[in-house]
Amino acid sequence: MVHHWRMRLDHLSYAAGPDGLAACAQRVGSTLGASFRDGGLHPRFGTRNFVMPLADDCYLEVVEALDHPAVDTAPFGRAVRARSLAGGGWLGWAVRVDDMNSVEARLGRKAVDGHRRRPDGFDLRWTQLGVNDLRVDPQLPYFIHWLSEPEEHPAFGGSSITLRGLEIAGDEAAVDSYLGVASTQPLDGISVEWRSSDEHDTGVIAATFDTAHGSVRVD
Repeated sequence: MVHHWRMRLDHLSYAAGPDGLAACAQRVGSTLGASFRDGGLHPRFGTRNFVMPLADDCYLEVVEALDHPAVDTAPFGRAVRARSLAGGGWLGWAVRVDDMNSVEARLGRKAVDGHRRRPDGFDLRWTQLGVNDLRVDPQLPYFIHWLSEPEEHPAFGGSSITLRGLEIAGDEAAVDSYLGVASTQPLDGISVEWRSSDEHDTGVIAATFDTAHGSVRVD
């Protein structure tokens, strides 16, 4: 069955490698010609991030796992730690939905609460579903439904940097089936190159951005 709820790309996640979160954010930011800001802590997941707004109401995060007990039990913390231990790099992508109930009904399980305590003290809140699926098959996005007001969203205010393309190792039909809609819907306006891979080696390979210095590819 094809569903017709609207989805859109919310953000891309990049796991810090051995150089750590700050150095990784500096390196990626320098490549794009823009700065990340400290996003704060995810207490439930045992992680923290730096964020960079992009155009079209989406954003980029660099994330690391902390030496925190939650990392051992939270799917997101475990996914971040595993990617970082593998050297860091692209962790995955998230799609924003207005109606998480429909996603819960289709996938047959409940979303979990997430929140991030920003350095300014604000507690950013959302629900998310699908991180365990991403851990098993990194080509699959996870779903996020924001509970905080739109002006608190990490992409609020926009940016001159635009995500133009993704390279994903995996199978477009499998992602379409998982989403319940064609992946071209949440990735509207973004060119996607699907690369063949075996089932144990899927996920985002690279992203291409339009910047003030031209087209930049981050792998």
